[in-house]
Amino acid sequence: MVKITFLPSRKEIDVDPGTNLLQAAALAGVPLEGICGGKGTCGKCRVRIVAGEAVLPSPAELKFFSREELTGGSALACQKNVNRNTTVKTENQANVDDRKTALQGQPAVPAMPYVEKYHLKLKHPTVDDQSPDLERLLVQLPLPEPEINLSELAKLPRVIRSAAYAVTAVLSGRHLIAVEPGDTTHRSYGLAFDIGTTTIMGSLLDLNSGAVLAVGATTNPQSIYGADVISRITHAAQNGGGLQQLQEKVISAANAITGELLAATGIGEDEVYEAVVVGNTTMSHLFLGIDPTYLAPAPFIPAYRQPVTVKASELNLSMHPSGRVTVLPNIAGYVGSDTVGVILAADLDRRRDTCLAIDIGTNGELVLTAAGRVLTCSTAAGPAFEGAQIRHGMRAAAGAVEAVTVNEDVQLKVIGGTAPRGICGSGLIDAVAELLAAGIIEPSGRFTDPESGAGASLPPRLRERLRRGQGGYEFVLAWGKEYAGGADLVLTQPDLRELQLAKGAIYAGIKILLKEAGLELAALDAVLLAGAFGNYIRKESALAIGLLPALPPERIVPVGNAAGDGARMALIARPVRERAFALPERVEHVELSTRPDFQKEFISALAFPK
Repeated sequence: MVKITFLPSRKEIDVDPGTNLLQAAALAGVPLEGICGGKGTCGKCRVRIVAGEAVLPSPAELKFFSREELTGGSALACQKNVNRNTTVKTENQANVDDRKTALQGQPAVPAMPYVEKYHLKLKHPTVDDQSPDLERLLVQLPLPEPEINLSELAKLPRVIRSAAYAVTAVLSGRHLIAVEPGDTTHRSYGLAFDIGTTTIMGSLLDLNSGAVLAVGATTNPQSIYGADVISRITHAAQNGGGLQQLQEKVISAANAITGELLAATGIGEDEVYEAVVVGNTTMSHLFLGIDPTYLAPAPFIPAYRQPVTVKASELNLSMHPSGRVTVLPNIAGYVGSDTVGVILAADLDRRRDTCLAIDIGTNGELVLTAAGRVLTCSTAAGPAFEGAQIRHGMRAAAGAVEAVTVNEDVQLKVIGGTAPRGICGSGLIDAVAELLAAGIIEPSGRFTDPESGAGASLPPRLRERLRRGQGGYEFVLAWGKEYAGGADLVLTQPDLRELQLAKGAIYAGIKILLKEAGLELAALDAVLLAGAFGNYIRKESALAIGLLPALPPERIVPVGNAAGDGARMALIARPVRERAFALPERVEHVELSTRPDFQKEFISALAFPK
């Protein structure tokens, strides 16, 4: 066996010789992006080898790293098989999670939880009253015959007597979750999880008051098997034990978040009685350990659509083992319970104006309310907005270019104020919008020729940045002396194509939903941008590249992590959860793959606005 040490986490793992670093990271629980599933084609699983044997770079590494980077130990984790003890430094993605958790607010509904606690003073048994302990308890509860877990029944005699017959019964609906000594009615807690393809977020709430006590997030460790849901479905379908691997990854991440939240608040696992979970349809399947194989091919059939409630012990979640875990319902194969969360948080099922909600992540989900109808669809936007498939793309961590200004030269705003390491989604949209305005990018999506026409009249510093690259012209955002990677940080022609495909899919989805409702773009009273990405992009830049409908900017409103907000609302408020349960029958799903007009709208949406 050889020992792999990952910095800065200091996690260690013993693996068989010949194991590659990406596999070792998965075993150690170290988050690394494996967007291409370890094929060496995406260049995102970047690490720096601090100590270990010197191995010649692979062809993939020669493609993605400069000579200086390779000399400094830079490597792709999927390309490095280790045969001796090795120390590896990974990129810290903490800023990604911090930016997402900063968007969380308090639920805008009063607490009316499913979990109820009853402080009971039981009669002491006597020779004349030999009623069993359970009957003595049940006679004082509002439910005549609640469901009882064997594990709780086994502890009942000692709990009652240790508390001198003064106990608290914990009920969730018809389920008797626990019997606790003394009066614990003032301590009742729950968890809300938003299981994203890229990021998992968790919140700890006080069920009595509805207050959010702590929030945490982490990178979804399933990303080591691919950045998108299709990659993960394929892994589950084609690898023995693949489904179990994917479920274990998401459960371990949820438990890690829970551990941090409980440690920060001083709350015990046994005081957490309920959890509500949302995620896209694939993530919900994987969280529950349900085979997602038939979501990938048409006609995209999920195993279930209705809400699913199970005991926490069935999932090995770090909470009261008899607590209840509810995954909110899905709407369709690619419109999941996270969209249900968005609908709840934005009151889309109750609005009477014409409102469009867009949740832009690894996939793009759209919801349109019009004349009392609620329509939804999902577009295959791809992971470009998360930095994937972009030459120097990265998530919104320290070192990511998040904003770009172009005048006589280029000014960059970098997360953390450090040297740039790459560009995230908001920076990509900004850069393209600015370069369009400067005439460096044409509406067709091609870079202009710096030697002729408009390109020849560019300011000297901008013209110097526009040069020929491997896939056509490219634009230098940061020179090598300014770029943490050592080589020039560039925006390439293929990068522009990836952005065009992503924004074109979303815009086409918007047009189809409006067409289904018999409306034009001008009829939209409001556009809501859900998710962290929607809160950090500049509306003006999104409008400039044609990602959003050409509306006055004041009609475009960021609404934070609406999916997570909806999960929290459903956790603490019974009426909200009942609304959620009814939504699959209420919402009209529009399947874009069957629409002959979608391709036409998609092609027309590829160009940038003139």
